[in-house]
Amino acid sequence: MADLPGTAPLPLDPRAVRLAAVADSRDEAIRQCGQALVDVGAVDERYINAMIERERSISTYVGEGVAIPHGTLAAKDAVRHDAICVLRFPDGVDWNGEQVTVCVGIAARGDGHVRLLAELAQILLDPDSARALRDATEISAVVDLLQPSREEAP
Repeated sequence: MADLPGTAPLPLDPRAVRLAAVADSRDEAIRQCGQALVDVGAVDERYINAMIERERSISTYVGEGVAIPHGTLAAKDAVRHDAICVLRFPDGVDWNGEQVTVCVGIAARGDGHVRLLAELAQILLDPDSARALRDATEISAVVDLLQPSREEAP
């Protein structure tokens, strides 16, 4: 997928990609996403609780086995820099009756989450890209999918 004109690649640190995660619950999956964002220095620990709070007010499940947990507006000061994480749960996680196998956690300063959500939606709305993300077993495949290295030649 080529980058959208005027947009940067998604801010994905390969250290924030975990392809064999296991969680007993939705909240545990969200905590793991938040911890991945903490581990790469994108957020402080307060952001994890804000992600769970967001989920309790509105589901971040977007379909096709994917959820995009993110914090509330009140937690913007817990965000150090924009970042995403990708956690794959091969055995799935019950997400309010839906089966989630991929969580893409988001942290963004200001209104940066709008851009991140729009770019993720473009990828996830393409059935082949969404399938590739759900089926990825190599970190490099996830990075290549979410951070294309250059525009496709016309």
